[in-house]
Amino acid sequence: MAESFGSDAERYDRARPRYPDAVIDAITTASPGPDVLDVGIGTGIAARQFQAAGCTVLGVDVDARMAEFARRGGGLHGGGLKVEVAAFEDWASAGRTFDAVIAAQTWHWIDPVAGAAKAAEVLRPGGRLAVFWNVFQPSPDIAEAFAEIYRRVLPDSPRNPWAKPALDPYSTLFTRAVDGIRQAGAFGEPEQWRFDWERAYTREAWLDQLRTGGDAGQMPPDKLAELLAGTGAAIDAMGGGFTMRYAAVVVTAARTGTA
Repeated sequence: MAESFGSDAERYDRARPRYPDAVIDAITTASPGPDVLDVGIGTGIAARQFQAAGCTVLGVDVDARMAEFARRGGGLHGGGLKVEVAAFEDWASAGRTFDAVIAAQTWHWIDPVAGAAKAAEVLRPGGRLAVFWNVFQPSPDIAEAFAEIYRRVLPDSPRNPWAKPALDPYSTLFTRAVDGIRQAGAFGEPEQWRFDWERAYTREAWLDQLRTGGDAGQMPPDKLAELLAGTGAAIDAMGGGFTMRYAAVVVTAARTGTA
């Protein structure tokens, strides 16, 4: 699934939400300098935000299609990004070091201990590892409407992403990230930061981003079409659009040592 997102990189870049400026500001302020390594850079959504904040960004991604999109600047953005194709755990740093290692919506695809150890290898003393996710925080009415569509379309699925608060399953990812950082033995005590924000969606914009999810990429075409139709009808019943609340959660720690 980790390598499925590049099948429609343009849609992914268009539809996936950005991150609140407060996340970028907090990470750059807590880092000792502007050199950033973006792990799982994807199409460059977060990387462009760090560039706009004055950082120099190098990306690593396992998916060559996503990497190429980021290099081109997506055809929509000024200036492409520097990206190398590799799994982060196996990536050759060639002696390069950075002030921050970030991962936006991707650290759950990385081995948490090997990933933290690799980050420690390439971070300068005092450099910061910061991995973060946007987590849906729907209102109860929206959550129930979307959960009911999943129950109807995919009654045998073991996973209904709207059936319980989204932070519940994500808490496992946060815990794994924290444990990996601790086990790497090269960082201070991990911290968790949270930034709440919201985004208004039209029917078309929500269905566009729904197609970019990992679950959607694994569904049979007929089931995906049924899910999209049902979700579209639910949004029509809401008046053709709605506001999704998000929690942007950062797990972060500073590299210790002097070398």
